[in-house]
Amino acid sequence: MKTILLLVHDDRGQEARLQAALDLARGLDGHIRCVDVTPLSIFPGDFDGAMSGLVLAEDRKVEIDNRAKLQTRLAHEDVSFDWTDSIGDMALCLASEARLADLIVVNCKRDGLLEMDRPNLISDLAGEARCPLVAVPDDAVGFNVSGVALVAWDGSEPAAATLRASVPLLKLARSVHLVAVGEPSGGASAQEAAVYLSRHDIHAKVHLLEAGKETPDVHLLRQAELDRAAYCVMGAYGRGRMTEALFGGVTRRMVEAGQLPLVLGR
Repeated sequence: MKTILLLVHDDRGQEARLQAALDLARGLDGHIRCVDVTPLSIFPGDFDGAMSGLVLAEDRKVEIDNRAKLQTRLAHEDVSFDWTDSIGDMALCLASEARLADLIVVNCKRDGLLEMDRPNLISDLAGEARCPLVAVPDDAVGFNVSGVALVAWDGSEPAAATLRASVPLLKLARSVHLVAVGEPSGGASAQEAAVYLSRHDIHAKVHLLEAGKETPDVHLLRQAELDRAAYCVMGAYGRGRMTEALFGGVTRRMVEAGQLPLVLGR
C-alpha cells in the first residue's frame, strides 16, 4: 500500500479526504497521487454543448484555484505527491488513474438514484477499480492507522480479497477485531480468517454475533462503538451491485451511516 490515490475536488468532503490521505501516506510510508476531477455536466436540450462548455469553464476556474491552494499545503507536509487533472465521469476517471494504485480515498456518500452529488460513485468505483476504497465521512478528522481495526467477515470473496489487500494497513493497528454476524454465506470461517492474519503476525480477536432480527450493519456499528474502532474493513457489494442498488444491503447502509471510515474492496 504505497500509492494512495486521492480524489481532489472542491467540495464539502475534500478536507476529510485530504487528512485521511495524509495519515495513510505517513503511516504506510506512501505516496499521494492527487487526481483533480472536473465532472462534465450534460444538460437536456443543450444540443450544441454551449451550456456544458460554459459550466465546464467555470468549474475549471474553481479547480485551478483549488489546485494552487492544495499544492501549497502539500508542499509543507511530510509526504511525496504528484498531480493529474482529469475531466469526465468521476468514477471512470478515478478507476483509470487507479490501475497502479493501492488505495483510493473518497467520501461516504448516499449512493442513491436521486443523489445529485457524485451519484453511485462508491458502487461504480467498487465495480471498476481493482484496489480497495477508503471512504471517509465528510466530517472525519484524519484516519487513525494505529487505532482499533474492525474487520467485517461473511466468508465471501469480496471480504477475503479486501482482507488480503488490507494486511499492510492492519499491521499498523493497535488491535484487530474480526466480526462475523450470523452464519457465513460460504467460504472460510472467521476463525480461518484469523489464522490467515496470524501468519502475518496480526492476532485478531474473533467476535461471533447472533444475527437476530437486526441487519448485520446494525451489529457492526454497535461493535465498532463498543471497541472504539478507528475504521472498518469490509467487502463491498457482495450480493451484486444491482441487488444492492435496488434493495439496499450491508455495504450501502454502512456507507450511508457515515459513522466511521470504511475500507471497501472486492
